[in-house]
Amino acid sequence: MKTTDVAVVGGGLGGLAVAALLARGGRRVVLFEKARHLGGRAHTTHHEGYHFNLGPHALYLAGAAARVLGRLGLELKGRGPRGEGGFALRGGRLHTLPSGLVSLLTTDLLSTMGKLEFARVMANLMRVDASTLKGMSVEEWLRANVSREEVREPVAMLFRVATYCADLALMGADAAVAQQQAALAQGVRYLDGGWVELVRGLSAIADAAGVERVLSARVEEVTRDEAGGRPRVRGVRLADGTEWAAEAVVLAAGPQDVAALLPGDEVAAGWAAKAVPVKAASLEVGLSRLPRPGALTAFGVDRPWYASVHSAWARVAPEGGALVHVAKYLGERDAVASEPELEDVLELLQPGWRQHVVTRRFLPGLTVMHALPTKAEGLQGRPRPVVEHLQGLGLVGDWVGPEGMLVDASISSAEAVARAWLGSREGARAA
Repeated sequence: MKTTDVAVVGGGLGGLAVAALLARGGRRVVLFEKARHLGGRAHTTHHEGYHFNLGPHALYLAGAAARVLGRLGLELKGRGPRGEGGFALRGGRLHTLPSGLVSLLTTDLLSTMGKLEFARVMANLMRVDASTLKGMSVEEWLRANVSREEVREPVAMLFRVATYCADLALMGADAAVAQQQAALAQGVRYLDGGWVELVRGLSAIADAAGVERVLSARVEEVTRDEAGGRPRVRGVRLADGTEWAAEAVVLAAGPQDVAALLPGDEVAAGWAAKAVPVKAASLEVGLSRLPRPGALTAFGVDRPWYASVHSAWARVAPEGGALVHVAKYLGERDAVASEPELEDVLELLQPGWRQHVVTRRFLPGLTVMHALPTKAEGLQGRPRPVVEHLQGLGLVGDWVGPEGMLVDASISSAEAVARAWLGSREGARAA
């Protein structure tokens, strides 16, 4: 029997963040990761000098992840788009993307009256108290706040891009509006070297704080003490039979894995049963050069398309080369995607791209989020980072806590666990 103060299960960004924060606060932390490398879905693969993330990743500069990572002292290099080279894709045609005053005035995507309403809707969007929208879907919010169909479609497009989700009839408006506000407030950043740089940075911070890591270690179960009163965690048992005693356990995993680690726990089983995963298909293409250097992004208006030349803003391709991400947000009527579909989108943005291919990869069904914040649940209905029914258990993930979506939710829930267990003063010092 080995011992530690805190056992963290899962070495993705959320697990690394909570391990670093707790260790900085003076706790002995052991982090268990079933893979041979850390990072989880933040893994970056190198192909012929191109840095392929698992789909198109962006860091929202007004979100929880940027806030916490900044407090940890992690410098994030890279840039993000500011509207240049942007197009809206509708009916198989590219239109100027209305991302600012000049582009709104010049685009043929909207009529004159449509442009006026689009400007009004986007201005009002920033003033909405997103927390008041619980119980309303994004689709319902659009119908209540946008009168013209020609405007409703591009506003819905922006929600899809910000949330990576196509199920607008199911997604809660509170979560989507808050995410859109974060995107509009400060924009996003693509990272030099890909998201593996986040993994490396957090790993270095965790190492410096004294976190012990155990890789290729599959945790089989969270052991519990059921004797008398409210049950509490006792530690973890690994697949090889090794047991670790711990005062607290953090599960940085999806709802299905959490339920498997807590057999017989009805609350955890309920989290897994109601979780609606968010999926996307992704085509990553490394080009020797861009056929159209001025065409950098294309967002689907009438279909859930996304295309972006990430190398225009971040160092993810060799000198002179270009890395393009093309994606399809899966859901509603578009639950599957084929590689030729995404190739056709890229052809519209970069005609003749096939002549310049150096390397490419197609991923048909990436998990973007483990559980969608639904209309019924919203952000406030997600599981709390500090579990109430089982003492000493914390949860970290993109489906946990009342703040943010995607990596923002993962890092925010990590911060919440650290603050609760260290106390507000120690938690602030750790961050």
